[in-house]
Amino acid sequence: MTTTFVILNIAVLLLVIIGLFFMQKKHVSFSKRVFTALGVGIILGFILQFAYGGSDSEVVTATTEWFNIVGNGYVKLLQMIVMPLVFISILTAFTRLKLTSNIGKISVLIIGILLGTTAVAAVIGIATSFAFDLEAVQIEQGDAELERASQLEERQSGLEGKTMPQQIIELLPANPFLDLTGARPTSTIAVVIFAAFIGMAYLGVKRKQPEQAELFSKLVEAIYAIVMRVVTLILRLTPYGVLAIMAKTVATSDIGAIMSLGKFVIASYVALLAMFLIHLVLLTLTGLNPVTFMKKAFPVLTFAFTARSSAGALPLNIKTQRSLGVSDGIANFAGSFGLSIGQNGCAGIYPAMLAIMIAPTVGIDPLSPSFLASVVAIVAISSFGVAGVGGGATFAALLVLSALNLPVGLAGLLISIEPLIDMGRTAVNVSGAMTSGVITSKVTKDIDMVAYNDRSNQIEAEAQM
Repeated sequence: MTTTFVILNIAVLLLVIIGLFFMQKKHVSFSKRVFTALGVGIILGFILQFAYGGSDSEVVTATTEWFNIVGNGYVKLLQMIVMPLVFISILTAFTRLKLTSNIGKISVLIIGILLGTTAVAAVIGIATSFAFDLEAVQIEQGDAELERASQLEERQSGLEGKTMPQQIIELLPANPFLDLTGARPTSTIAVVIFAAFIGMAYLGVKRKQPEQAELFSKLVEAIYAIVMRVVTLILRLTPYGVLAIMAKTVATSDIGAIMSLGKFVIASYVALLAMFLIHLVLLTLTGLNPVTFMKKAFPVLTFAFTARSSAGALPLNIKTQRSLGVSDGIANFAGSFGLSIGQNGCAGIYPAMLAIMIAPTVGIDPLSPSFLASVVAIVAISSFGVAGVGGGATFAALLVLSALNLPVGLAGLLISIEPLIDMGRTAVNVSGAMTSGVITSKVTKDIDMVAYNDRSNQIEAEAQM
């Protein structure tokens, strides 16, 4: 009987996929197809949740394993192209001479905006915790949660042994070929640095050996064209990936845990929404239309919300920035740095909220100005090197709590609702990265305002090719 239900569920998924395929053939816009996939995925997930009993059901477990072929398969394809895309795009920026005159200013602006918004995110997390009167004692400690908390306590000693200078050294590429595989949490930044060194070497060769430099430039342009075509092919699969990922997420969510920790979930999303509004305010202050930004950012934010992977969303992130008039170089710098620096949701809001909740349990006054200042500073600094993948927020919380000499057990107790909150956090992370790129382009007067104000979405045009 279980097999019959699983086959039936798979058949339903296939029918929806076929429907989305025909929507593409009818040239329905990319945004509408993504939104449709999101809505149908939620409905399908709730049907599985309530018809078969949630994640404890054999039918749901077996069904979601098949759904993972579409959902996780799509995420893996995106992750496959991330490192080649980061490397070749930044290198192309040098060969096209778009960043050479002010590359230092661009890098400082992007990193400064990412860290600055993370500090603001920490303040929002703190304010939200006070507004909702969140306390660690409100969290129920079941056997499973206590076991997770114990495991995180064991990992704390390893974090305490790594100083800030050691963390900075970790950003540098000792073996760029290893980093191209994404083997380390800081691999993306390492690849950016490696590509920048090659780009600067190219500029030196161009002055002394122009013929060799011209040959290298043509090779880079050819590789860039191929990589971008691969990105376009993968982006066509976005609605199908969103559908499967959302259906699985809803079907396997722990409804009981969500209900018992509802106050924390609501507070988290209030903070995330506030941070997203801050992004729009910053865009408005720089003279950019926030409504245009929202419309063009919708597909990538939707994907980030469902997939819970900033790294997986990088190709869409870069495409969106380009549709907003940002040059290739700045888009790739902002997107790449945003994977491991200044993640507003995972490394900003979440650790700050936990710090405020835990402080009273060890006799610290959370209203103390010195403690609040320490939280904001440590959150901003610790945002370096947080991996842009699912679970990155827990790692960020470990870093911040251990730096503040606070017990890390609460991070383990909240793992049961991580998927639900992590969806919103990832979307805010990606929004922050795109905001840094767009604002940097505007400040350096490198933005194409005609492209920014163009109502058509470049992603939609390219994804339907």
